[in-house]
Amino acid sequence: MKKSFKTVAFFALVLSSNYAFSQVTLKKLWETDTTLTTPESILFEPKSNTVFVSCINGGPAATNEKSFIAKIDLSGKITQLKLSENLHSTKGMGFLDGKLYVAEIFKLVEIDPKTGKVLHKYEVPDAKFLNDVSVDSKNKIVYFTDMRSDRLWKLEKGQIVKVVEGAPLKNPNGVFFENGKLIVGNGDGKILAYDLQSQQFSTIAEGMGGIDGILSDGKKGYFASEWRGKVWHINTEGKTQLLLDLVDAKVNTADFEYIHNKKLMLIPTFLKNKVLAYSVE
Repeated sequence: MKKSFKTVAFFALVLSSNYAFSQVTLKKLWETDTTLTTPESILFEPKSNTVFVSCINGGPAATNEKSFIAKIDLSGKITQLKLSENLHSTKGMGFLDGKLYVAEIFKLVEIDPKTGKVLHKYEVPDAKFLNDVSVDSKNKIVYFTDMRSDRLWKLEKGQIVKVVEGAPLKNPNGVFFENGKLIVGNGDGKILAYDLQSQQFSTIAEGMGGIDGILSDGKKGYFASEWRGKVWHINTEGKTQLLLDLVDAKVNTADFEYIHNKKLMLIPTFLKNKVLAYSVE
């Protein structure tokens, strides 16, 4: 059937309208004060309704022994400034079986989230710069990245095991476990998926700057942050949408948290010493 110009134009309008309606927006809600020094990662624990903040408290160097884990509530109130302290350049976090796992620069640390007591420190062979953490709760595995050695690791049954290393990993930072895959934020601006069964990589999206945090949007897409100050949305087709650009304001956007059922995004600002909260609309 021959389509008229009006028919084609109508369908084009419908498609563009659907695309417009699918856009995601962020609306700022609140920010904390500046006592959360160098916040790098945020993790929400739904059972206790608690937000944990990993604070480097200085530079991300091996000599930094002043890092700490803080607790805040969903309104931004600091409920406990130093749950656990005297840690080494803390970054990503994950929960498994009631324990908090935190990446120090060279070790994976197991912490009691109620008392802040360090229960165990796992040595990671040839670690150079451990970064983000994600958890497979069903199979009881903690996954984490070593950014400067291009490696993905796991803690399983008390043992540290290398998952994969080398290309196409390039300064891998953020990691997110999802349906048998590790979704990885690369330093070259790509979002990769590593299938744990086939041991093969695929590219989900590219064209961004160095990725810091990566999480599901709850709708088969993803949110990703660049440490330099940008937050992106990646839809199911791998198309990217810039949601937040704070580069000119010199506000960093590090390893954020997204709480699906509350449509709430919490962003640590690193050098600005604050956590920012946005509603996702």
